[in-house]
Amino acid sequence: MLSIFASGFLLGLPELLINTLVVVGIGCVPLSITVAVLRFRLYDLDRVVSRTVTYGAVTGLLLAVYVGLVTAVSRLTPSGSSLAVASSTLAVAALFQPVRRRVQLAVDRRFNRARYDADRTVDVFRRRLREEVDLDAVRTELLAVAQQTLQPASSALWLRDTAERPT
Repeated sequence: MLSIFASGFLLGLPELLINTLVVVGIGCVPLSITVAVLRFRLYDLDRVVSRTVTYGAVTGLLLAVYVGLVTAVSRLTPSGSSLAVASSTLAVAALFQPVRRRVQLAVDRRFNRARYDADRTVDVFRRRLREEVDLDAVRTELLAVAQQTLQPASSALWLRDTAERPT
């Protein structure tokens, strides 16, 4: 808003136009927040909490590693060397994705247990499906897994008869 005031006065715009631009700019803030909430599914509170905890933990861990590395490398190198900062920055940058993945899995297991359990159930079903050849057993297993993971009010499976298949 300060930039609108400054540029408006520097360009010699009328005060009414400047005030109108400021009011429109302030009015866009709630609109942009609403768009961000809807576009990035921020209304899903457990997801927001999960990501907040994850990135807070990752930031804390990487900050501790960074400070520890800078301290250790600066004591080993001559004073005034930027090698400590550069090497520590590269190490932390290389560690970011692996640390984030591990922390995210741990947080998901803790905060988003239903999704984690559903993922494990589907993974176990996928492994069993590779070994199963009986179509009735696959149907029964598929319905059981769908019931367990999705918990629908009812479920059914329709399989097309192989005799109806065009050749």
